[in-house]
Amino acid sequence: MTLIKSISGIRGTVGGRPGDNLTPLDIVKFVSAYATWLKIGAGKERAKIVLGRDARISGDMYAKLVEATLSGLGHDVVNIGLATTPTTEIAVTAEGADGGIILTASHNPKQWNALKLLNNCGEFLSAEDGAQVLQMAEQESFEYAEVDDLGTITRKDYTDYHIQHVLDLKLVNREAIAKANLKVVVDAVNSVGGIVIPALLKALGVKEIVELNCEPTGRFAHNPEPIPENLTQISEKIKECGADLGIVVDPDVDRLALVCENGEMFVEEYTLVAVADYVLKHTPGNTVSNLSSSRALRDVTLAHGQKYCAAAVGEVNVVTKMKETHTVIGGEGNGGVIYPESHYGRDALVGVGLFLSHFVAEGKSMTALKATYPQYFISKNKLTLSPEMNVDKILEGLKQKYASEEITDIDGVKIDFKDGWVHLRKSNTEPIIRIYSESKDEAAANQLAEEVIKVAKSLY
Repeated sequence: MTLIKSISGIRGTVGGRPGDNLTPLDIVKFVSAYATWLKIGAGKERAKIVLGRDARISGDMYAKLVEATLSGLGHDVVNIGLATTPTTEIAVTAEGADGGIILTASHNPKQWNALKLLNNCGEFLSAEDGAQVLQMAEQESFEYAEVDDLGTITRKDYTDYHIQHVLDLKLVNREAIAKANLKVVVDAVNSVGGIVIPALLKALGVKEIVELNCEPTGRFAHNPEPIPENLTQISEKIKECGADLGIVVDPDVDRLALVCENGEMFVEEYTLVAVADYVLKHTPGNTVSNLSSSRALRDVTLAHGQKYCAAAVGEVNVVTKMKETHTVIGGEGNGGVIYPESHYGRDALVGVGLFLSHFVAEGKSMTALKATYPQYFISKNKLTLSPEMNVDKILEGLKQKYASEEITDIDGVKIDFKDGWVHLRKSNTEPIIRIYSESKDEAAANQLAEEVIKVAKSLY
C-alpha cells in the first residue's frame, strides 16, 4: 500500500515497510518535517503544538512517537489525548498554540491511520504549506535539539471545553431541546464519539440517550464510514425503541449522519442542507459546499434569497472559498458542517447542536422535515486505481466526450447536465477515482453514473 500524501494529510495502513505504509519510521519522518517547517516556514524556534487522536488501536503507539519527535525537535506539546478532530482544532486556538497534529484516518477502517496537520488557526495546512512539509520530509534534513532544549509535554482534556463551546453558540437552543423530551440513539463506531456525543446530548438536555458502539476500543463494530449500508444496526434499534432520531458519527467526529424515526436515512447530504436552512432563517448570508455535494443546498440558499458557491473537494478548499465569500454556513455533503461562528472546521458537535435546535423548532418528525427539502438522489461509485491507469488521460477524454455540456475542472471533472450531474475526481484519501452522480431519483442518478463510468473505462 503506497502512502497517500495530500491536503487531507499523510495517510496509510499500519505495518509493513517504511515508505509503503504508515510505519513508525514514517511517523517520525513526517512529524520531524512538520516540526522543522514550524521552525523555518513559520519562524517558530520553540513552538507549542496540540496533539489529539481518535480511538484507533494504533493511536496510542503513534501518539507516543509524535510526542517524542516534537520534543526532540525542541517543541512543547499539549497532548489532549482522546479527542475529536474539531476538539483538537478548537484546542489550538484556546491554547494560543502554533499548530496541531491529529492522529486519525477519519472514516477509513481500523488498519488505517493518518497525520492531519494544523496551523496556528486550528485549520488544516494550505496546499502550499503542506507541499513545503512534504518537501522537507523528502530532504530529511532535520536538526534535533540538544538535551537542555528538549520540549515539554503537558496533558489536558478539552472535551468539556468543546461541549461548553457548543452550548454557548447563539443559535443552539438548549432550553427548547430539553423541553422536547427527545429520545436519541447514538452510534459512535467504537471511537472518541462514544465519549463526547452522549455527553453533549446530556448537556443539551436530551431526555433519553440510547448508546450503540460507544466504547472507544478502536475495534469498529462495522465499517466506520457513516453511509446507509453500514448503519443497519442503528436503523433497527431506532424502530425497536421508538426513538425520535439517530445520530451517527465517524471515528474522528467531523462528519454527522442522521437517521429518521422509521429507521430510514435522513441522508448525509441533508445534514448540511437542514443545518443551513436553520442558520439562514436567523442569519442571512452566503453558503458554500464542494462540487460533489447535492444541489439541494444551492436550492435552499436561493430560496432564502442568498448566494451559493461551489469549491473543490477538501476541507481546505471549502474553507478558503467560505472566507472569500464571507459565508455564514458551509461544509461538505458527507455530513461535514462548517459554521464560522464557531470555527472553520467540520464539526459534528456543532452540527448536532444546530440540527437539534432546528428539529425541535420545526416540530416535525424527521421524515416530515426531510420531505420539506428539494429531493435529490446521489449515487456514489468508485473505480479502484491500478498502476497502468492514467487518471489525467481519463479525465481529459471525458471533457472532450461531454464538451457540449457544462464542464467544471477545478477539481477533477464535473459534468452538469440539465437534470443532473456527474463528478469524477481522484480521492485525497484512497487509491480510487470517486464518481458521484445526482438526479431527481435513484434510477436516473444511477443511469448517469453508469453511462459516464462506461465511457471512463473505455479510456484506459
